[in-house]
Amino acid sequence: MVNSTNVNYELITLIETIADNKFILGDRLVEVGVSGPDLEGTLAAIAMAQSELGHARLLYNWGANLKGGKGNKNDVKEQTGKAFDSIVKIEEWISLIAGLYCMNTALNILITALTSHQKSSDIGLQFNKLVKEQEEHILYSKSWALKLLNDGGSIPARFVNAFKLCEQEVITWLKQVENNIVLVESDVLLKNSNLADSYKNTLIPSLRDEEIVNAQ
Repeated sequence: MVNSTNVNYELITLIETIADNKFILGDRLVEVGVSGPDLEGTLAAIAMAQSELGHARLLYNWGANLKGGKGNKNDVKEQTGKAFDSIVKIEEWISLIAGLYCMNTALNILITALTSHQKSSDIGLQFNKLVKEQEEHILYSKSWALKLLNDGGSIPARFVNAFKLCEQEVITWLKQVENNIVLVESDVLLKNSNLADSYKNTLIPSLRDEEIVNAQ
């Protein structure tokens, strides 16, 4: 029988990892998004920043509730330290789109796996609040990813390199989650959920061909 304390710890870790990456993405969408290549892209990035930050606040509050109400439920000032390095180091438009597309594609796979298995549970109800906007973020970042991949000069190669950096961390994380014995045995996540494979299969084909195949 799985210890409930262990389940709570693993679930909080999962929630905070998602929240941290959304918090940093929201921050970068503001800082980098204002210098987007066109007005439409810039305005959409700023609007999406508010959505990502809203998702982060929702998840942080949920995590605080799971901790027994201990934790900051006010405006979050910083992440908990679980955001990926490739997301934290975003400094320009190409890496912003790479991180946004990579991260949100992975999160959508994970959230779909959790909500489809936990439809009527608190897990399903909490994550369902994010689903619609999550899909919008993927459409936006995928559209820009295709533009960058089909651009001229060094831009496609720069985008792929930035994407690979994020993908390496994402695949490693998804494999850790899908193989997390506590989450599987407590029925939070189905056994053999194959999150990493599902993520790869969802990508733009040209990026799928460039995937990080040796991630552990």
